[in-house]
Amino acid sequence: MIKRPREDDLDVSHSAKRLRTSKYLDRLSVLSDELLLRTLSFLSVSELITCQRLSRRLKALAGDPQLWKALFYDRFVRPRASRIPGVRDLETSAQSLYYSSRISKWLDDDHLVKRGKATNWKRQYKLRHNWSRGSANVSETQVAEQPSIPPLLVRLHEDTVVTVDGATGIRAWSLKGDDRLIASAPLCHTGPTSLATNDTESSEHRVGISIGFEDGRFAIYTLLRQKRAFVQQYTHAASTNGAIHAIAYTSPYLLTMTGAPLLSLYRFRHDLDAADDTILAPTLISSLRSHTAYPPATLAIRASSTSVVASIAYAMPSWTVGWSVGLQELRLTGDGMIMDSRMASALNTISRMPRLSAHSPHNVGGIPLIKKPTSLSYNHPYLLSAHSDNTLTLYMVTSNAEQLSISAGNRLWGHTSSVSGAYVGERGKAVSASTLGNELRVWELEGGIPSSASRRRAAAGEASVQVHPGRRRSFIEEARLDRELEESNVTKGWIAFDEEKVVLLREKMQGTQALVVYDFS
Repeated sequence: MIKRPREDDLDVSHSAKRLRTSKYLDRLSVLSDELLLRTLSFLSVSELITCQRLSRRLKALAGDPQLWKALFYDRFVRPRASRIPGVRDLETSAQSLYYSSRISKWLDDDHLVKRGKATNWKRQYKLRHNWSRGSANVSETQVAEQPSIPPLLVRLHEDTVVTVDGATGIRAWSLKGDDRLIASAPLCHTGPTSLATNDTESSEHRVGISIGFEDGRFAIYTLLRQKRAFVQQYTHAASTNGAIHAIAYTSPYLLTMTGAPLLSLYRFRHDLDAADDTILAPTLISSLRSHTAYPPATLAIRASSTSVVASIAYAMPSWTVGWSVGLQELRLTGDGMIMDSRMASALNTISRMPRLSAHSPHNVGGIPLIKKPTSLSYNHPYLLSAHSDNTLTLYMVTSNAEQLSISAGNRLWGHTSSVSGAYVGERGKAVSASTLGNELRVWELEGGIPSSASRRRAAAGEASVQVHPGRRRSFIEEARLDRELEESNVTKGWIAFDEEKVVLLREKMQGTQALVVYDFS
C-alpha cells in the first residue's frame, strides 16, 4: 500500500514552489506584441541580438523589420542626410521610423524602398556595418595559370565577372555557388586591349559586353546566363588610329579612345525585324583628337531624362604641381544631337590646394608635387587618382548646363605602400589597393573634403578603413595567408566592387592569376 504523504509535507512543497515561481516571474510574457515592440525600440543593436537568443517570441519580435529600419536610418542615413544641404529639413522627427523615398533617392538608396519588394533591414544593417569596419570573408578563384599578353581584362556586373584574354577568349564567372565558370567562347579577333559592360540594359539573365582590340576593332557580345553562352552581336572594322586603350558602353552609345589619342562616340541601332535582336552598324557622332591627354585615362557615359554626357578623364603634366587631371565632355540631346563640347582641368584651382609639405619633401612653394597617377576612376561627381607615393587625390567635378569645372585636389593618406588602383562606386564610396595586394582600403568620399577637420583627417590617414578578413583563422592559416600575400602583386591595379563584394585581380610570382573576392555580407 502506498503511503499517503502528510499534509504538512504538502504545505511545505507547495510553499517552496510558490516562492520559486514568484522569484522568477516572467513579466514580459504578459505584455502584448505591440508593447514589447515599443520596449525593444529603445534597445541598442547588441541588446536586440541578445534578446533574439532568449525565446522564440523574442527572436521574432527583436528581428522585426521596423526596428532594424530605424537603426539603419539613424546610423547610416541620417548622418549622410545631415551633410547634404536641403535634406536635413525634410525629416523633423529624430525618432521617426519613416524612410523617405525622396531622401533615399537623393542618397542613392532608392533600391531599398522599391514598391512590392520587402527589404531585409537587419541584413542591410549588417552589410553596412561590415563595410564600416572593413570586415569581410575572403575567397579566391584561379582564372589563369600564367600571365597573358596582352594582360587579362576583367569587369564586374552584379554577381558576374567577365574576363577576356588572347589565350582563353571571353569567359564569365559567377561569384555565387560552387560552379564558378558560367560560359566561355573564343574571340572573333586577337589582341584584346579594353573591356566594358553595359550596366544600363544588362539584367540578371543578360549582360552586354564590349571589347576593344589592338587593331582598332571593337565587338559587342551578350552573355545569356540561363543558356550559359555568349552571343556575338556586332564587330566593327579595323582602324588606322591604333589600339583601343579604353572603352565605355551605355546602350545605345559606345565611347572609345585610341593611342593617338582619338576619342570617338558611336550610337547604335537595333534591327527590329531580326529575331535575335541584331545590332546594326553604328553612326559616328563625334571624333575628337587631343594633344594634352596622357594615360591613365578613364571613360564614362551617363544619361539623364534630358541629355547624355560622354566624358574622358585623363592625366596632365604640370610644372607647378607635378601631375594634374583634365576632363572633356560631349553633351548630347536625348536623340543623339551634339549640344556642346567643353574641357576643364584642375590646374585652374592650384592656388587653393592644401599645403601638406610635411608629407612630401619634393614641393614647390609649399605645395607638394603630385606623382603621375597609376590609375584614374571617375563616377560623377568624384574623380579619384591613385599614386605611387602611397596617396590618392580626390577631385570634385561640377558639371551642369552652365559650367564644367574641377576642384583643387585633396590628398588622401592611409596606404603604407604604392597604390596600384582605385575605384569609385555609388554613394561616394571608393576602394583602393596597394601594389602588393595586401592592403585594401575603403573610403567615404561623399561631399568631398570641404572642411578643415575633414582635410586634417585625410592628412592623418583617418578617412579610410582597412579591409581585413572577418573569419577567425588558426595561426597556421594566418601564416599561410600572409605568405601568399607577400608572394603576390596586383595586375594593372584592377579593382571593382558592388553593394556586397570587392573583387581584386591578383597575380602571383609564379604567374598564376586569381580573382580575390572580399564578401561583406
